[in-house]
Amino acid sequence: MRTQSLDALERGLGYRFRNRGRLERALTHSSFAHELRAEVRDDNERLEFLGDALLGFLVSDWLFQVRPDFSEGELSTLKSVLVSAANLRRYGDALSLGDHLRLGKGEEKTGGREKPALVVNAFEAVLAAVYLDGGLDAASGVARRLFGDQVREIASGRWRVSNFKSALQELLQSTGRGAARYRLVEKSGPGHEPRFTVEVSIDGEPGALGTGATKKQAEQSAARVALENLRAKGPCSA
Repeated sequence: MRTQSLDALERGLGYRFRNRGRLERALTHSSFAHELRAEVRDDNERLEFLGDALLGFLVSDWLFQVRPDFSEGELSTLKSVLVSAANLRRYGDALSLGDHLRLGKGEEKTGGREKPALVVNAFEAVLAAVYLDGGLDAASGVARRLFGDQVREIASGRWRVSNFKSALQELLQSTGRGAARYRLVEKSGPGHEPRFTVEVSIDGEPGALGTGATKKQAEQSAARVALENLRAKGPCSA
């Protein structure tokens, strides 16, 4: 990997590594490590595990600090959007992480540099590498620079989740699950004041019920409850 390439990535991160080997490992896909036939795999999978947990903590801490008026459910929903694969892909692309990845020949031929999952995994691994290299303050500083606009908008009240259906779908996609399905269960009340009840199903299993004055409002309500339920069950379920 060219030094100038790493220089550009460090500038994008706003952090210079003391041990660049950590950064190189964060950018090393398992396919590359397998081709080296090393006894100890030197890929980014363990770093990805650490980075995922680290990012969840940092985002939770920011939201807790900047929005003391939000309920646990609102905080959980915002967190699910900020750490979703779709959101992390945006930042990974901004850093051109796909271009920096070390891939095996097979993965290279199948377009690995453009695969969202590989970019997201590398993003989490790089954050973990910063943490190991410079500590929690360094990792927090990098993440705050990258997520700064979103965090500031949340703090000012200009940015909050209103489309819970989109937030739920992003969370499901980030965990490799299928699309949520919505079904009208009941329409009640007089014609001038109807009440709709909608059920959302996830992977064919009933997820949550929501009600509203319109079908769309009921779907949003069901998605919000489903999001809160998934976050309450923990990372294995969400």
